[in-house]
Order: sequence, then structure tokens, then C-alpha cells
Amino acid sequence: MLVSVVGSGIIAERVSGGNIGVALLLHSLAIGAMLAVLIFIFGPVSGAHFNPLVTLAETWEGRLSKQLVLGYLIAQLAGAMLGVIATHAMFALPLIQASTHVRSGMGQCFSEVLATFGMMLLVLRRFSIPSAQIPWLIGAYITAAIWFTSSFCFVNPTVTLARSFSNTFSGIRLQDVPGFAAAQIIGAVAALICSHWMGQQEKQHDA
Repeated sequence: MLVSVVGSGIIAERVSGGNIGVALLLHSLAIGAMLAVLIFIFGPVSGAHFNPLVTLAETWEGRLSKQLVLGYLIAQLAGAMLGVIATHAMFALPLIQASTHVRSGMGQCFSEVLATFGMMLLVLRRFSIPSAQIPWLIGAYITAAIWFTSSFCFVNPTVTLARSFSNTFSGIRLQDVPGFAAAQIIGAVAALICSHWMGQQEKQHDA
């Protein structure tokens, strides 16, 4: 996933001629499309757990064994870091970089709360959606959220941390990571609460 995030950012910045709108369009389309493809491929194998918030929420809901959680979290972090390193290698850049891209402030953190809430609610309520539509819906949501949020929609603590080691278009300063991660956790918890409430309402309606 990080190959598409970082790689598309590098390409978008190079071909956009300094037009941030064009760069963001190319960047968002590549991320959304790749996310849909990865979910389609890995969903039947592992549930497409690319996000530790999804893993922890699924464990809380009882749909993932607690014995698998640590392995999933390690794989997510390792995969994210390897994705950053592989992308830098493709473009002949230093493999590990310290990002200087400032992404801070209450507005961007609140943006991450909302973006994560929407993504997690979609994931948690996916059982009411035809399974074939889920990859494309999540990919479409992330593509849209990159545009309607001031933070450009990170929604994943592991991805956020990994992006702090890339001083490219998609990077984030390491000191800004805790604020984004905290906001993402808040958004995920809010989505869990909302999902439970919606489930209760459905049960009452069916009764």
C-alpha cells in the first residue's frame, strides 16, 4: 500500500508542473484504485488487514482471534516500512528520510477524526453491503476523503508513522505523527460506538 501512496506522490509531483490540484488528483486516484485492488486480492486471505485500527476493532468485536493480533500489527508495521524503502529504491532516493512536511493543528487533527470515523464505519458495517462492492466502496471513500479533508486522509497510524520516513509529497513530520494517530484512534472509537448503536436499531426494527 505504501508503494502506491509514496510512489504516486513522487510521480504526481514530478508530472504536475507545480499544480497542486493536478498532483493531488493523480495521487488520490492511484491510492484509491490500489486500495480497492489490494482488498479484493487479500480480503479472502487475511481480511485485508492493512490498518491496525481495523485489526483492533475486529478483535474487540470478536471477529478476529486475540492470538493473531500481535502478528497482524507487526506485519502491518513491517509492510509499511518496507513499502517506503522499496519506493525510495525505485526512484533512487535515500532509503530512509526524515520528513519535513508540516501537518499539524486542530483543523488537520479534527479532519483525521472525521476521515477515520467514516472509513471505520464503512468497514464495520460492511456486512450489510454486497461483498463484491466493498473493495470499490472503500477505495472510493479514501479517494474522496483525500479531497474533502484538510489532512489529506491518512486514517491509519501505521501508514502515518511510515510516511514520516519519506520526505516526499506524501510525507509527514515525525513530531506531527502522535497528533494524527490520536485523532485516528478517536475516530475509530467513535465509529465502533456508532456501529453498535446502528446494530441495535436494526435489531429493534427487525423485531
